[in-house]
Amino acid sequence: MSDQGAASSRQARIGLLALVAVLLASAAAGFIAYRMLPQRRYVYAVIELPKQRQPVNADTDLPTEEPAPPPKVPDQLPEIRLSGTDGVVHRLADWKGRPLVVNFWATWCEPCRREIPLLKALRREHAADRLEIVGIAVDFPDDVRKYAQTHGIDYPVLIGDQGGLAAVTAFGVDTVLPFSVFADRQGRVVTLKVGELHSDEAKLILDRVREVDAGTLTLKVAREQISEGIRHLRASHTSG
Repeated sequence: MSDQGAASSRQARIGLLALVAVLLASAAAGFIAYRMLPQRRYVYAVIELPKQRQPVNADTDLPTEEPAPPPKVPDQLPEIRLSGTDGVVHRLADWKGRPLVVNFWATWCEPCRREIPLLKALRREHAADRLEIVGIAVDFPDDVRKYAQTHGIDYPVLIGDQGGLAAVTAFGVDTVLPFSVFADRQGRVVTLKVGELHSDEAKLILDRVREVDAGTLTLKVAREQISEGIRHLRASHTSG
C-alpha cells in the first residue's frame, strides 16, 4: 500500500472513531437527560379492570357464542371492606342511616383532584342532612395518605390499592375515574355519576336523594328525574 493510501485509510479510521464517539456521547447525554426528567406513572384517568371470563361449553371446552353480560349497577351498596387512611378497616355499611356519596378517585387523576373542593363543600353544606362523603382511592397507600393530609381532605378516605378494582367492579363501572355513587339513608343506590362531578349536577342529585329520604318521591321517579336533569345539564355545559 502506498503512503498516500495508508494515510487515507488512517484518516477514514479516525473519522469513524470520531463519529462513534459522538454517537456514544449523544446517547449517554440523552439517557442522563431522560433519567433526570420527572417520570409520569400514569397519563390518563383510566384504570385496568380484570377481563371478564367468557362462558365455556362443558361438552366442547370451547367458549360459548355469547360473552358474559357486563356487570350491573347494584340496587344496594355492595359489601365493601377497605382500610382507611386512619388505619382502620371500614365497611360502606358503617354509614348506613345517612345519605352517602361514594367517590372513586386517584391522586394521579386530574379530574378527580378537581372534584375534591366540591366534595368538601357538599359535606359542609348538607351537614343538616348528615350527608357523608366517602372517598375510595384506587392508588398507592403512601400517595393517598400524603395527598389527603396535604390537601386537607376532611371526609373518610378508604384505600383500594388491593381491593379497589374489586370495588369498582362491584358497582358495574367501566375503566374510568372519577365516578360517584349516591345512596339514600337505606343504602339504596339512587344514581351513579361517571366523570367529573359538577356543582349543579350534585345539587340536582342530592335534592332528589333528600326527597327520597323524606318519602315525598319514589326511587323510580327520582332516578328518572336525575337522568333527565343530567342530560339537560350536560347539554348546557356543552353549549356553554
